[in-house]
Amino acid sequence: MNRYPRDMRGYGQNAPDPQWPGGARIAVQFVLNYEEGGENSLLHGDAASEAFLSDIPGAAPRPGRRHWNMESLYEYGARAGFWRLHRLFTGAGIPLTIYGVATALARSPEQVQAMKDAGWEIASHGLKWIEHKDMAEAEERAAIAEAVRLHTEVVGARPRGWYTGRCSENTVRLVAEEGGFDYVSDTYDDDLPSWIKVGERDQLTIPYTLEANDMRFAGSPGWVTGEHFFQYLKDAFDTLYAEGEAGHAKMMSVGLHCRLIGRPGKIAGLIRFIDYIQGFDGVWCPRRIDIADHWAATHPPARSARPSGMERDDFVATFGGIFEHSPWIAERAFDLELGPAHDCAAGVHNALCRMFRSASHDERLGVLTAHPDLAGKLAAAGKLTAESTSEQAGAGLDLLTDAERETFQKLNSDYVAKHGFPFIIAVRDHDKASIRAAFERRIGNDTEDEFEEACKQVERIAQLRLQDMLP
Repeated sequence: MNRYPRDMRGYGQNAPDPQWPGGARIAVQFVLNYEEGGENSLLHGDAASEAFLSDIPGAAPRPGRRHWNMESLYEYGARAGFWRLHRLFTGAGIPLTIYGVATALARSPEQVQAMKDAGWEIASHGLKWIEHKDMAEAEERAAIAEAVRLHTEVVGARPRGWYTGRCSENTVRLVAEEGGFDYVSDTYDDDLPSWIKVGERDQLTIPYTLEANDMRFAGSPGWVTGEHFFQYLKDAFDTLYAEGEAGHAKMMSVGLHCRLIGRPGKIAGLIRFIDYIQGFDGVWCPRRIDIADHWAATHPPARSARPSGMERDDFVATFGGIFEHSPWIAERAFDLELGPAHDCAAGVHNALCRMFRSASHDERLGVLTAHPDLAGKLAAAGKLTAESTSEQAGAGLDLLTDAERETFQKLNSDYVAKHGFPFIIAVRDHDKASIRAAFERRIGNDTEDEFEEACKQVERIAQLRLQDMLP
């Protein structure tokens, strides 16, 4: 099976209504990353110093040496930045989710107690604030297990949420396989939570953000002043709030770091943003675990047969009749690079149509000639497929007068005599009168043009049939 694992479809055009508590138009969720004391350092057994997310431009690792300035910048986050943020959010009555690196939490007991006293969620941010991309799978699995163990020991309760940030291609799967997380946030793929399937487990993912994030104070292009940060957050909020008012409510994540936004000049923009959103009705500011609990209760996972996950025989049995009496189209479509984006009517239709369009002229002609005449002898004898019977009945072609039936049969005969295949039209787009008008108009077309029109109608019929079966 040639299968593509990435999900390029998501919720498609019809995202679910999150039904946020109290009818909120938007959920604004603040995350504070607590990494100070968990970063790369010789003191932590690492081979080099940290070089990521600091106010040192162009910082590079220093192999075999401590980086005093880098360490002191991280220390600022724990010593000063955290408490400035603690005062801000407790004063505003907004609970945070902490992405806590387990070793950093272990080195900051006073801050951990303050988080707990404030009722903040403490999710796991891994064992250490280091790259996972080059970890062997067994090594990463062990690191996840140790992060959970140490977090539970330090905090007094196991983490229910996980975010690595510097993850590997295996991270989300390994975290889901651990089995104890209500959500994973190592994804940036949507404005709403969604369920993914990892083996027999349905794992909730709550997307995070790298753009509404103070990390851009430490990168380029990025924020220079607190006002820049405020304006971006405001624009994102205004857009999402307007969507919520129009019935398309979403969530907005804001990512923060103690050593970055905790600086006086930077936090001013965050203060303005909090003041701004508190002037609106219908704004819910939850912890991520609150979103997870709400989503699990309101939109629980639902498993169904997915076309991209079917075996060949099931796929052909399910979709082999979409193009009239032409299962070979489904057989060929099965061998395409199918993925989650094809697990819907539009996806399967696209795959089937590709095989129909790329077929030889004679093969396509065979599909056309497999279609029955409209209101013809097969219909009278009750020998149409179930789909054709329903479609013709829906257009009133099963309730013709004798004169109407005679007219249709004469049109059928004249059309086939001229073009060599039956007249085909997506009858569900028409009524009896418009079908007859199209029949009389198209019978005079050039056969080559009419062949292409008939093929388009076959594709439209297939589309309508699939919409009856799939989302």
